[in-house]
Amino acid sequence: MVALVTFFVMGAYGFRIYAQAQNSLGKTYKAIDGKNASAKIVSKKPVSILLLGVDTTDNGVRDTETNYRGNSDTMIIVTVNPKTNKTTMMSVPRDSMTEIWKSANHNTKKIQKINSAYNIGNEESAMVTTEKFLNVPIDYYIKVDFNSLKEIVNAVGGVDVDVPFSFSYGDTGEKKSHFKKGKMHLNGKQALDYSRMRYEDPQGDYGRQLRQRQVITAIIKSAASAKTFTRYQKVLDSISSSMTTNLSFSDMQSMFLNYSGAAKNIDSDHLQGYGSMIDGSSYEIAPTKELRRVSNKLRKQLGLAEEQLNNKETRLNAYNEKLGFSFNYTGNQQQNYTTKITSTSSSTSSESSYGSSYGESSHSTGGYGSSSNSSTGSTGSRGFGGGY
Repeated sequence: MVALVTFFVMGAYGFRIYAQAQNSLGKTYKAIDGKNASAKIVSKKPVSILLLGVDTTDNGVRDTETNYRGNSDTMIIVTVNPKTNKTTMMSVPRDSMTEIWKSANHNTKKIQKINSAYNIGNEESAMVTTEKFLNVPIDYYIKVDFNSLKEIVNAVGGVDVDVPFSFSYGDTGEKKSHFKKGKMHLNGKQALDYSRMRYEDPQGDYGRQLRQRQVITAIIKSAASAKTFTRYQKVLDSISSSMTTNLSFSDMQSMFLNYSGAAKNIDSDHLQGYGSMIDGSSYEIAPTKELRRVSNKLRKQLGLAEEQLNNKETRLNAYNEKLGFSFNYTGNQQQNYTTKITSTSSSTSSESSYGSSYGESSHSTGGYGSSSNSSTGSTGSRGFGGGY
């Protein structure tokens, strides 16, 4: 999740301290076939990046015997437009229901949580699945081990955040971090705990997403300060040991030269969904109107024309609404949502069965704490004010 630092800050270090940065950041490169946007960067066109925060197991240790990659529990689409000098960070809920693609030519035809795409087919699968989900091209990915947040925050000298409410959090067996409402300066462990907590948050995972974007923005500010420059090797080492990306060192250099102005104007937003049950598991279902809002907002930031999003998810939404599923539901029980479209349905689809806190952007679906009917955790509606 902290990979955005590389985009804006590592390029600066690389420009000034070329040899050290090239040695450190060169180790992070991992190409994806068909994904090379270097020409866009050189010609100063808008680009998009998928940030993946991966926690390989419950305790953050990779299982080398099973080669378990872990799920991408943090997914943020970043668009950077050098013409408007604007950056948009759009969080995608990790439990979002979507069709999983292993590559552009390989549709698994399975409906799962979007965060499983990385574990099923690595970075390429996560990129393509996100593209298909929102009809937005993804140029680059940056994957970071979630646990590296501690080292990176410590390397930049800590971060300043505005805590929305008081709470305590800590992994089992570790000393808890305590957070008091108001402005706080966080060290690495505190920042990690602050970014991980969700069960005590009135908005569950949505609240956690907001705090994650808050920490990312704070890291960028700290890392870009003059005092952090004296710690450049620490920052480089902490990032290079935990990051993988298809951004080449040359790309990072060009980004610093052509895109640095966009770091001063960061818009924070998220895809809002409803908690629903599918085959006994809890998912987040995004209404079609919300999917189209997010799709067109990101497309606009990339200089692309608006399009009427029409994919597996929007067709399933239409089918479920005919069966009585309501995106205006404000009760405490989750509604069941089916991914099985039958041939006898009145639906025209012929598809077969498949198993405003923190400076958040405001939109018609409501924001953090915007609805008195929003429920805690993953149950029921998620702060929607209706209109779907």
